[in-house]
Amino acid sequence: MIDLYTWPTPNGHKVHIALEELGLSYDVHPINIGQGDQFTEEFLRISPNNKIPAMIDTDGPGGEPISVFESGAMLMYLAEKTGELMPTGPRGRVETLEWLMFQMGGLGPMLGQAHHFRQYAPETIDYAVNRYTNEAARLYGVLDRRLAEREWLAGEMYSIADIACFPWIRPYENQGQVLADFPNLKRWFDAIAARPAVERGVAVLADVRPPKLDDEAKEKLFGASQYQKR
Repeated sequence: MIDLYTWPTPNGHKVHIALEELGLSYDVHPINIGQGDQFTEEFLRISPNNKIPAMIDTDGPGGEPISVFESGAMLMYLAEKTGELMPTGPRGRVETLEWLMFQMGGLGPMLGQAHHFRQYAPETIDYAVNRYTNEAARLYGVLDRRLAEREWLAGEMYSIADIACFPWIRPYENQGQVLADFPNLKRWFDAIAARPAVERGVAVLADVRPPKLDDEAKEKLFGASQYQKR
């Protein structure tokens, strides 16, 4: 059994989707990041960077429990645990990890900044809005060119690389993008969105997330709470 500590964000959805695709049993423990649940001592023991998601696999290596934080590491752990969603050949594995790292190091952080400065910044900063909107468009173009040559990011196999990137494309309008401008990416996006396991994954905790962030939630996410010593 996997105890999953999460919230319905792109990083949370990555792991929700993977668990559903793999058919693994898991219990959801909501970590309301707008109320500061991520700063509790209990959560920090398994996620020292106070970010969701994190998990405890009670049936870890050798049958002993193991905790895992960082969504990319969690996807790799789940793929290796089950032998699924990761090519077995060395070339396919390298391609999968390349595109997983692309999401972790570039796509997620840059799209997150575009989303932040377009949606949540207390004042409009044209330089920031333009920089991150343009960078989002560039990264969409990278994906579009890749997917012109292959069905999935790692080639012929749907993998954790696709699962990692997909949730970050879902709020494309908030990132200032038009998905139809990237036809190969749109084809890939629509194919993933139609998968039953993906539909179940993005529905996890969807009914408890507020439609808008109030001032308290913005402070917990973007204010001084982030920088207090723990």
